[in-house]
Amino acid sequence: MEVEVQAPGGPAGAPTHAGHARSVTGNATQEDRPAAPDATVVLPDDQTLVVRAREGDLGAFEMLVRRYQRPIYQLAFRMLRDAGEAEDVTQEVFLTSWRRLPELREAGAFGGWMYRSATNRCLNLLRRRRPVAPLAADTEPGHPPDTSPLSDPERALGMAEGLQVLTAALDELTPEQRAVWLLFEVHGRSYAEIAQVLDVSPQAVRGRLARARAQLVERMSSWR
Repeated sequence: MEVEVQAPGGPAGAPTHAGHARSVTGNATQEDRPAAPDATVVLPDDQTLVVRAREGDLGAFEMLVRRYQRPIYQLAFRMLRDAGEAEDVTQEVFLTSWRRLPELREAGAFGGWMYRSATNRCLNLLRRRRPVAPLAADTEPGHPPDTSPLSDPERALGMAEGLQVLTAALDELTPEQRAVWLLFEVHGRSYAEIAQVLDVSPQAVRGRLARARAQLVERMSSWR
């Protein structure tokens, strides 16, 4: 699943590729090879890319898409438990962000903006639909779980069962609790960042996370 953002018109010109140049000294011929890429190249940060994208640099926005496409899809999939809906949310989030990029006040806040947009769309979908049966494991289509053989088959079975129980337990959380747990435990967002994403106070985030953890511990204790 890839997000494609297209700008009208084509490039002004195609890039040129120089062939291998040869320097001849007497009867000896030496092929000049291109210099090795610099391993210390640092990719532009979000703020730089947002500023460039605002100025019409489509390549800069495509870099932002590549940077955030996978985590946004992962969040949507784990929230919704539906691959098709997760893909739709991811597409909508990036297309909307492209159109509304000039409205972003702080260029460096792009990541939080994306998480907030995706989370709100997921919450709206969850509130409108009835509960669905959880998947057998918390894996994404196109990214199957590690099937490498383990020396202990019982351990492998236990891991699969544990994932199934955790998935079911996450589905029993309220949408808001699930969002807080995923943003904190899986995506590593801070209390302050999650508070901005959900438009609540950091204290509310702590409370929701504590309740989510307690419910998950209780639900997982029967499996252990």
